[in-house]
Amino acid sequence: MTTNVTPAAPPVVPVPSRRHRRAARRRAAAPETRTLVSRHALGTTRGKIVYWLVLAFVLVTSTFVFVFPLYWMVTGAMRSPNELAQVPPDLLPRHFDLSGYKEAWRQLDLGLYLRNTAIYAGGAWLFTLGVDVTAAYALSKLRPVLGRAILGLMLATLMIPPMVIILPAYLTVKDLPLLHVSLLNTPWAIWLPAAANAFNIFLLKRFFDSIPTELLEAAEMDGASPLRVLWSVVLPVSRPILGVVSIFTVVNVWRDFVWPLLVQSDPQKRTVSTAISSLAVQVPENVLIASLVIASLPTIVVFFVFQRHIMAGLTAGGLKG
Repeated sequence: MTTNVTPAAPPVVPVPSRRHRRAARRRAAAPETRTLVSRHALGTTRGKIVYWLVLAFVLVTSTFVFVFPLYWMVTGAMRSPNELAQVPPDLLPRHFDLSGYKEAWRQLDLGLYLRNTAIYAGGAWLFTLGVDVTAAYALSKLRPVLGRAILGLMLATLMIPPMVIILPAYLTVKDLPLLHVSLLNTPWAIWLPAAANAFNIFLLKRFFDSIPTELLEAAEMDGASPLRVLWSVVLPVSRPILGVVSIFTVVNVWRDFVWPLLVQSDPQKRTVSTAISSLAVQVPENVLIASLVIASLPTIVVFFVFQRHIMAGLTAGGLKG
């Protein structure tokens, strides 16, 4: 008599979900690193609570440190001189009075000095793009003789403190070599020094190095000259870094103080920073603070509008496609 033995069914192995499979692949690919807090500790409920509390504390503290001076400057113009001299000061002004801003615009003639500064910043921007872009393009793609040595000498100037070269630069502007003309009290005294910027040339050259050579060779095969290649091929794909250089140039000219103070001694040709400094003793403190707020507004607006372009240009290192 034979008996039929039914074979035992194989054990059912649960199939891991897609989320678990991705997590396993990340753990396998991630290198083992030593940290102050282990991953296991961060994965617990207590570890997550501590992590988010520390992160929130750091973010709130750092934000307060950077934002509070701006808040105090804006609200300081709304206080009376007696409130500004009060010890300890109040966190909020007693009356939100905007008359300090009106008096600052009227007494300090900020319209004239803002216009002067805008002209200086705009001209410096044009000369910076004209000089620095062509220099970076020549060093990156045209590869002149002794190009590496020239770039090294340019970068070496970044190691020199700016205060060291103020006197030679002033003597150069006062008596321009070969032409023997004085550029003092003219926009050229600000435009030309702003264009000679080794840091901008370094940023532009680093970006131009990442542009594929095939693009330039294709344009040259179509008969384009080097200048035509720069205008039609290089500049259109270099908008991020051009935006960064433009913003840096405008902001540096707008906030500069020592150099405009030396080369623009005419009261009608001063920048807004030097004009406010020279007229500070003639106005109350709240009016002075209001003038500082008005002078800072253009650069603050530029930063908040173009901060995304600044990060994109600084991190741009290549082209896709």
